[in-house]
Parts: sequence; C-alpha cells; structure tokens
Amino acid sequence: MWLAENWKDYEVIDCSDGEKLERWGKYLLVRPDPQVIWSTQKKEKGWTKMNGHYHRSSKGGGDWEFFSLPEQWSIEYQKLGLTFQLKPFKFKHTGVFPEQAVNWDWCSEKIKNAGRPIKVLNLFAYTGGATIAAAKAGAKVTHVDASKGMVNWAKENASSSSLSEAPIRWLVDDCVKFVEREIRRGNLYDAVIMDPPSYGRGPKGEIWKIEESVYPLIKLCADVLNDNPLFFLISSYTTGLQPAVLTYMLSSVLIPKFGGNVESSEIGLPVSSNGLVLPCGASGRWFKD
Repeated sequence: MWLAENWKDYEVIDCSDGEKLERWGKYLLVRPDPQVIWSTQKKEKGWTKMNGHYHRSSKGGGDWEFFSLPEQWSIEYQKLGLTFQLKPFKFKHTGVFPEQAVNWDWCSEKIKNAGRPIKVLNLFAYTGGATIAAAKAGAKVTHVDASKGMVNWAKENASSSSLSEAPIRWLVDDCVKFVEREIRRGNLYDAVIMDPPSYGRGPKGEIWKIEESVYPLIKLCADVLNDNPLFFLISSYTTGLQPAVLTYMLSSVLIPKFGGNVESSEIGLPVSSNGLVLPCGASGRWFKD
C-alpha cells in the first residue's frame, strides 16, 4: 500500500462505527467513511470534542453540525510547499483528499527529474491538489473539471501556494470532449493525471459512469500523449476498480504503444492512535523509465 504519511497539518486520529476522527490543522472533524466497517472503543477525546460532525441521512446525503468551526481555513502540505483552502460543503468533503499526497509526491519527483519541460493534463481535477503539486515542480499544467466552482476553488489553492503566475490553464469543460478536441488540435502532453468520479455529469448534462467510460477514456488519452511521455496516473474510489484492474487497463493500452512499466496499489492514511492504516481507494501508475 502507498501511504500518504508526510502530512503535518492533517491526520486520521481514529476510526470506528462507520466514521473517522480527523485533525485538519487545529480543527477536529468527524466524517463518515464506508471503509470503516469495524466497531472499536472510542477512547480518543476528539470524539466528544470535535469542531464539526457530518451526519449521514437515511434518505441519502446528510448535513454538517458545527461547533466553533470557521467557514474557511487553510492547511499546508509542507513537504511540497502547498497551501489548501478548506470549506466543508454538503457532500461531507472539505476540498482536499489528503491520501492523494502520496501521488503528489510521486508526480513531483517525476517532473523534477525529467530533465526537460513537462506539460501535464489533469482531468477531473477537482480543487487542484495534483495541479498545484505539478506546477510547483515546474510543469505547465492544463486543469480540467466540469464544475466552475471547483475550478475557482483550485485557483484559490494556487494563489495560496504562491502559484498565481504559474503556467496553469484553467478550464471548465467535459473531460472526454476536451481530450477529443486536443487530439484534433494536435496539442499533446508529457503526462496525464485523472481522478474520475464513479458517476457524474458534464457542464451540458453529459453522463459519466466509470465502469462504462474509464477504459475508453484511457485509450483516448493515449492519443493525447506525445512520442516520449513521462507518466500516466489514474486514481479510483470505486470498489470494483481494484489495483489489478488499473494495472490491466494501463498495461494493455500504454505498454504496447510506449513500453515502460505499470504499478498499482491501494492508497491509504496512517491512523495515529493505533498504528493501523485506513484504506482510501487505489491508484495506477504508468511510467517510462
């Protein structure tokens, strides 16, 4: 498992009964997590002294209950010099998936050691964690997401990370249609990053179902890579897309065309109270060297 273990401003303190107790900077949040199917004794004080608690609804969705929590605050990922603006919103999220830091570290090293200018395409780019990590490492980045609100939030994170003038192209667009247009335009990239949702809609109502759409998109994205690509990174939070599935898809599409290697693994976060690990999805990586 690849662990995001370099955080100082974030930690999973404990997890039990379908929930996790987290520290985001100086604030404690309790949020649901479907992976937490165990029930262990809640000894940590934070379970009763949290600043925010997201309650699931039996009808779907849920609501936040706040206790002395600001509407917005920031945390740093010191290893890469990144600063993120946090804002709890209705789907339990805060604006950062901290487990993705293990992929930010990997991408950053690849870009820094490439010895040449690197162009990165980040699809389903959300609030820009991978975008600003790649830009901080020196890449030119094209950031694509279907939500205007998420793209604006990503711009805030770039500004907070002293990247307001970085060569980042911000686009609100359907990812598949954008890639198709880039191929027609002959606009090619050295690297592709994607974190597709299980289900979603584009700006004009385009329907995305990951089981039906992700493999065709990987094949499509192979055509937006140049003749000497650096890496291809895909992440998944969908139960059916296990690491071996990601390995199979990347290997069957990219190795025949470019050679290289593929590795995939679960990604996870250490739990500070007991030394165990909370699993948080999976990632697959193709790389040339």
